Amino acid sequence: MQHTSSSSLRRRAAAPAAVMVALALASCAGQQGRKELTTGSIPKLSRPVQSMNATELAAAAERIGQAYERNPKDREAGLNYANLLRMTGRNEQALAVMQQVAIYHPADREVLGAYGKAQAAAGQLEQALTTIGRAQTPDRPDWKLKSAEGAILDQLGRSTEARLRYREALDLKPNEPSVLSNLGMSYLLTKDLRTAETYLKSAASQPDAGSSVRQNLALAVGLQGRFQEAETIARQELTSEQAEANVAYLRSMLSQQGAWKQLAQADAKAD
Repeated sequence: MQHTSSSSLRRRAAAPAAVMVALALASCAGQQGRKELTTGSIPKLSRPVQSMNATELAAAAERIGQAYERNPKDREAGLNYANLLRMTGRNEQALAVMQQVAIYHPADREVLGAYGKAQAAAGQLEQALTTIGRAQTPDRPDWKLKSAEGAILDQLGRSTEARLRYREALDLKPNEPSVLSNLGMSYLLTKDLRTAETYLKSAASQPDAGSSVRQNLALAVGLQGRFQEAETIARQELTSEQAEANVAYLRSMLSQQGAWKQLAQADAKAD
């Protein structure tokens, strides 16, 4: 049997965590966006987007997209359309919309922030940092942008800088679950599962914590070998359909964690 080096194990182990950090950014940009869809000349939604399934989100994106196409200069329609495109996984389309919106509104902080998040979701990480930096001002710091910066820095492997941004965000918005979750996932990326679990438990305990926060906690718990507990967490406060989807995703992520198990065993021996 071919020997697998420690560095190789760490590269393999990083794969599921990298996916989850991408979700952490989506949580900051997407889950928050579900609560902050702007209104104006755009068609009204029949129900809150946070309660919509994938089919309903796609239909909402189609309706709002038609409004945006009628008037591409409409700031609200552009922001909402790009947000819904991201929520339905169409990151390249969302980026194209935000590029256009930013042309019409080049000095708008909200537009620049949304543009940066769209760039990050599409994989343009360095460009996203620059754009979000332009949206942030020292006299009016925005915790959401700080957290988004942190998630991007984590994906670039700059964990120390990322955690500084998360803590700056928490100074501005104490106990914000999306930021605590991102901070926990930052520690998960560097294989510090115990610290990751601590922050993720704190995030999940907040009254307004979303499903994605509990899903991240379930992953951190599962990666430590507590699979039954992880599935229980993944099913909490969801419909049966949503719970099954979460558990299926969790099992998919944990099926890739053989390298994690070997690293955990090595860490236990080191202790």
